[in-house]
Amino acid sequence: MSDNMHDKMQQEPLLFFPKVNRRVFGTSAILIVGFIIFGALFSETAGAIFSTMQGWLAGNLGWALIALVNILLVAVVYLAFGRFGDIRLGRMNETPAYDLFSWTAMLFSAGIGIGLIYWGVAEPLYHYFAPPVGDAETEEAARQAMTISFLHWGFHAWAIYAIVALSLAYFHFRKGLPLTIRSALYPLLGDRIFGFWGDAVDILAVFGTMFGIVTSLGLGAMQINSGLGEVFGIEQSPVVQILVIAGITALATLSVVAGLDGGIKRLSNLNILLSMLFLAFMLIVGPTLFIFDTYVQSYGAYVRDLVQWGTWAEAWADGGTWQNSWTIFYWAWWVSWAPFVGVFVARISRGRTIREFLVGVMLLPSSIMFFWFCAFGGTALQISLGGDPALVEATKESYGDAMFALLDFFPASDLMSGFAIVLIVLWFVTSSDSGSFVIDMLTAGGDPDPPKVQRIFWAVAEGAVASVLLLAGGLSALQAAAVIAGFPFAIIVFLILIGLFKALSWDPLMIYRHNQKYRNDDEADHAMPNELPGELYGSDPTPPPGARPNPAE
Repeated sequence: MSDNMHDKMQQEPLLFFPKVNRRVFGTSAILIVGFIIFGALFSETAGAIFSTMQGWLAGNLGWALIALVNILLVAVVYLAFGRFGDIRLGRMNETPAYDLFSWTAMLFSAGIGIGLIYWGVAEPLYHYFAPPVGDAETEEAARQAMTISFLHWGFHAWAIYAIVALSLAYFHFRKGLPLTIRSALYPLLGDRIFGFWGDAVDILAVFGTMFGIVTSLGLGAMQINSGLGEVFGIEQSPVVQILVIAGITALATLSVVAGLDGGIKRLSNLNILLSMLFLAFMLIVGPTLFIFDTYVQSYGAYVRDLVQWGTWAEAWADGGTWQNSWTIFYWAWWVSWAPFVGVFVARISRGRTIREFLVGVMLLPSSIMFFWFCAFGGTALQISLGGDPALVEATKESYGDAMFALLDFFPASDLMSGFAIVLIVLWFVTSSDSGSFVIDMLTAGGDPDPPKVQRIFWAVAEGAVASVLLLAGGLSALQAAAVIAGFPFAIIVFLILIGLFKALSWDPLMIYRHNQKYRNDDEADHAMPNELPGELYGSDPTPPPGARPNPAE
């Protein structure tokens, strides 16, 4: 295939869309619009199909997903502290494109924030009154609930994101390949990534991204509905939730049109500041000393039991389904998010070394999220252990009610419930706009600044899919969609890991150190990037738009 043919195939106009990969955009758009129509017309049938597929995948392949996330976690530790850690994502003399605060804030803009608000109280309480091991509603159940919550939102989840994001950032900023999932498979597929197989991978990535994001959007809409009921007495119903999605989608469309720096970055910074205020409120009015004690103790218990809980597959349970409903769901959900979070995190991480990147991605968001769970979930557990059944009952009624029920125990509950609704809305917007931005990059052949009309199309499509899933069965349909999308992409994630190690072994820095060691120059083997010969700095490896890179250079 000639370079001109490749460029023409990658980015051509299609109807109203000025710059798309026709096969990826067209196939993804047709299938997703078809899904929207089918789900809207036959919502009960769609819900039954999703439930059946989720049960089969989780029941028969859950063990493989558990094995994968543990392999990825081990790989992250090796990459961060092994011989590849000094390789920089870009030129060897670059500095990070974003400061630490903005970078951390944008990590959360990948949709994690809205999930924390939904599950921050509900999940620990659920594991407290329905623990997988031991007696319910005891102090041991409370301690176990915190450890399990840490497991589901901690190092395993971020290891999935870290590997995908690192691979994409490496191939894009250091090798000049497009910022799409297909690029991470270049070491395995070679030039075939520019043909059918590459298109198939990106189409699968679009589906994983779409259904991972709409799961969060659906959860957010359900919780906003709960908050509106708490503050204004509006009853919970799919109609209200769909109206909420419509309003949020409109706001997200405005943000995504403004772009990465103009919209997404500003909203992300605002979100993290407001979230810290919300956290500070609970820290001040809640059991402050207990929260800090719980954080230290639960963090230690999580690290101590990481291997045991991380490899628990419920093998000896007689017909047990807890794993399928929780851990397997979470691993599949995170994997389905991997293309979205991977592309987005890669896009904002230019200039960092592999060690800086991995340590930051693994520790910063996880540690902040753990503290959030201790502040809100830990406080809820303490109240419940004291004998008040209100929070447990609220959680059993609706997971979305749990946060608002907790706020009722503290001063200015109506004001803080309103503040929580605003926070959910803002996180909702950043989930949708950053997701639309990433899907558009994937369908535009890896263009880091895709056309605005295409961003609008995908923002509206996300809202429509979320609405259909709510009609098809609410939370259960959302969870099923995430699991169904996650399992196929798990295979791609494993291949990405293999390709990443293969590519890093042939990085110019590794070759230089190997050659110097072969020449018995022990000092050169430990040379740092600023001590390397000038030819290893190179020029900007990212080619101008329309130029085909040389991945083997």
